[in-house]
Amino acid sequence: MTPSTNRDETTAEWYVRFATREAHGSSALYEEWALGIAGDATLLRAIDTLPAPRRQPALLFAVSRLLGAPELGFAAWRAWVLEHWPAMHDQLLVRLTQTNEPLRCAALLPVLAAIPGPIALLEVGASAGLCLYPDRYSYRYDGGEPLHPVTGPSSVLLECTTSGGTPVPAAMPTIVWRAGIDLAPLDVADAADVRWLESLVWPEQTERLERIRSAVAIARADPPLLVAGDVTDALPTLAARAPRGATVVVVSSGVLVYVARPARERFEATVGALDARWLSLEAAGLFPSVVAGIECATGIGGNRLAGRFALALDGEALAFVAPHGQRIDWLPHPN
Repeated sequence: MTPSTNRDETTAEWYVRFATREAHGSSALYEEWALGIAGDATLLRAIDTLPAPRRQPALLFAVSRLLGAPELGFAAWRAWVLEHWPAMHDQLLVRLTQTNEPLRCAALLPVLAAIPGPIALLEVGASAGLCLYPDRYSYRYDGGEPLHPVTGPSSVLLECTTSGGTPVPAAMPTIVWRAGIDLAPLDVADAADVRWLESLVWPEQTERLERIRSAVAIARADPPLLVAGDVTDALPTLAARAPRGATVVVVSSGVLVYVARPARERFEATVGALDARWLSLEAAGLFPSVVAGIECATGIGGNRLAGRFALALDGEALAFVAPHGQRIDWLPHPN
């Protein structure tokens, strides 16, 4: 979820924005909680004792559910939070938003399938590494015939709609190595880590929860190489461990929005210096080259990019994508 990037935005305004632009239509419960907080001076004072990045609505709600908050209306939830605020506060200081959505692989696959392989896949902000298994999931684009792994149908079926001539893949990419970087990697074999991963799924998203559980089972059978570290500082060393002869593809998916602009620019320079491809699925306005490509292809720019995600390869815009990968709108003339 998008953090607050406006220094003049109050916590109350942030929660209203979250309720109306993100939770509305996706989670009635989170919408109610966020609007309730926005009008509650006591809760706002408590939340404002946290560092700004730790005030994120989705993070706050996930931590409350991790600790056992009732998934009830605002009044009951508020009473629980106030009673358990010391524990909430401590967890909010150490927890990170580590959403790990396998469905994003449906948006990544058309590009991965077109990159000459074999591929060494390296994800930054990998969480538990569930997006490191695009070749282990099954896919159905636009309701057509499914595409399965070479071993047969997967327990995870990812469905995606497309437009604009999206190059729907006919075969899986060959991935020979998979690794990830995260400030605090989650271990799919650790029940507590999986519980946190599940807490990050919004309450009404039962289908998404089942998808994540099935993807966790796949990852447990062949755990990924995950290292703890800064996405930029750890990148060159980990990339150097990729097998010779493989094309290194660095994937960033919904993570760089949480990185301050100077650090994003340093990441962009670092990945550009590698002998690697960079496949990104990020907020459309984060990188100037992506913005320029979108404007060239569609005439859309500026504030009209707010809330949109873009798929790009090596900084070149390819498509608009729904945040969780469920829809791809290919650009008519990618830059």
